[in-house]
Amino acid sequence: MTTLQNKVDFAIVLRVKNANPNGDPLNGNRPRTDYGGLGEITDVCLKRKLRDRLQEAGQPIFVQSDDRRKDEHRSLANRAKAVLGDKLGGPETVTLACGTWFDVRAFGQLFAIKAAKKSSKKGESADEASGDTGISIGIRGPVTIQSAFSVEPVSITSTQITKSVNGEGDGARRTPDTMGMKHRVDHGIYVSYGSINPQLAERTGFSAKDAEAIKQWLPKLFENDASSARPNGSMEVVKVVWWQHDSKAGKCSSAKVHGSLTVAADGSISVADIGVKPEIIEGF
Repeated sequence: MTTLQNKVDFAIVLRVKNANPNGDPLNGNRPRTDYGGLGEITDVCLKRKLRDRLQEAGQPIFVQSDDRRKDEHRSLANRAKAVLGDKLGGPETVTLACGTWFDVRAFGQLFAIKAAKKSSKKGESADEASGDTGISIGIRGPVTIQSAFSVEPVSITSTQITKSVNGEGDGARRTPDTMGMKHRVDHGIYVSYGSINPQLAERTGFSAKDAEAIKQWLPKLFENDASSARPNGSMEVVKVVWWQHDSKAGKCSSAKVHGSLTVAADGSISVADIGVKPEIIEGF
């Protein structure tokens, strides 16, 4: 299959309404914000959702979330060993991994392989004696996605909640109430940018067909992603802006392309003319 021949830049415009788009576990699971009060959704969070959508569409995914696992492997190490077998760690690792899993050839992956334990010998270091002489094989993927930030500071509402259940014995005795907090962003328009690099696509085998799959599923990023923190309808992709250049190097830098997009607080957009025609895709 022919690898991607055209540089691609893209932007995702998101709307959040009465939801916690990406809680911070080190801050009581409050929605993430920067020091200026702008809301943030991390790139890791966005890639997790994209992986889930691609997996639902039938694409083989290496980094699977536990509740969406499609095999018996509960760790990445076991999944890699089961699929790649004795070829894991060898010169074929990159080719086999990229050919097997969509997210590996798209986002890249680090395969950390531990050497088998061996008995210590005279003159060996402690790491060598303990068997910590493995190797790491890094794969750089062509698809990069930035964290999403709101166009204006967001207002966060925190609500105290209680849980009262009859959870012991025969249910005759009521357990003590448990107090907690639930947080939400009242309203916010967020923007994330990304790009696809053809030079790196050549190394992983990422094709134009793979790029089309990402383009197809970005507008549906929050489909089948509802939870108590993100009820159905509270998270929405408003628009995806897709710039496809006419060459591998591109007409201009990604920074200039991304800078040509202006997003208003109501989610409306305008795109300046920089010589690369944008395709604007409405959200799902």
